[in-house]
Amino acid sequence: MLGPVILAASRSDRMRRLISAAPVTKPVVDRFIPGETVDQVVPIIEDLTAKGLELTMDVVGEDITTPEQAAAARDAYLALVDRLKELDLGTRAEMSVKLSMFGQALEGGHELALANVRPVVEAAAAIGTTVTLDAEDHTTLDSMFAIHEELRKDFPQTGCVIQAYLFRTEADARRLAANGSRVRLVKGAYKEPAEVAYQQKAETDKAYVRILGILMEGEGYPMIGSHDPRIISIAQELARRAGRKLDEYEFQMLYGIRSDEHLRLAAEGHRMRVYTAYGTDWYGYFMRRLAEKPANLRFFARSVLTKG
Repeated sequence: MLGPVILAASRSDRMRRLISAAPVTKPVVDRFIPGETVDQVVPIIEDLTAKGLELTMDVVGEDITTPEQAAAARDAYLALVDRLKELDLGTRAEMSVKLSMFGQALEGGHELALANVRPVVEAAAAIGTTVTLDAEDHTTLDSMFAIHEELRKDFPQTGCVIQAYLFRTEADARRLAANGSRVRLVKGAYKEPAEVAYQQKAETDKAYVRILGILMEGEGYPMIGSHDPRIISIAQELARRAGRKLDEYEFQMLYGIRSDEHLRLAAEGHRMRVYTAYGTDWYGYFMRRLAEKPANLRFFARSVLTKG
């Protein structure tokens, strides 16, 4: 199982230095992260939306160790909102945020993260879009869900993410579906202990389908975060059985992965949202993309062999 090994490497400073210094790394990273600044990703935003796609934007970076860094992360998202407003794309692009970037792991982190993320949610609402709170490792989820609930009091369109490989997620899905939340369902990309998470892909896949059924039958707005053709087909069938129209759920996939499928789903009338990350602190995000899917790792390995 290479996934856990790669996830361990994502937390290694030595591996970070080695991979960052490799000449082949940047071209491969560019497949998943199309820029380091807002200006660099504006052409990507314009191109994707012109093709009938929607976006969720992520300013990458999770190693926040000071309140000042957390405030800088907040300001980076506020700058993104300003650019989306200038482009008149507020209704086509939302934002995804990790509360760790907003200071969640610091002393008094729950209150600090809420204080930092609220102005981003307010600014997003002002231009007609919204924010989705990304899920991180299981120790952070109670705080994330509490912040989600608090934000929804004033901004009910605020979304959150749940992870199929965690045992708790079926119960979380029932609660969120009952209160009408926007929920992105993913399989999960953090190394979690056997006490809290399924360890085998087959178990996670079965849980994903069960949870997706709960969301489709509920009162919320399901967002299917998967590149798996089988999951996509099952999602379409579950939506049909639940009597959902095409604008009552959406698919979400990562920038740079199965781009032809993005266009195919959009052409069929589905809402198709591309998760597009940018920023200078790309290492952790990149390593999790490799860990999630063997094809991503093979792509990186082929590039190394070709360039090396």
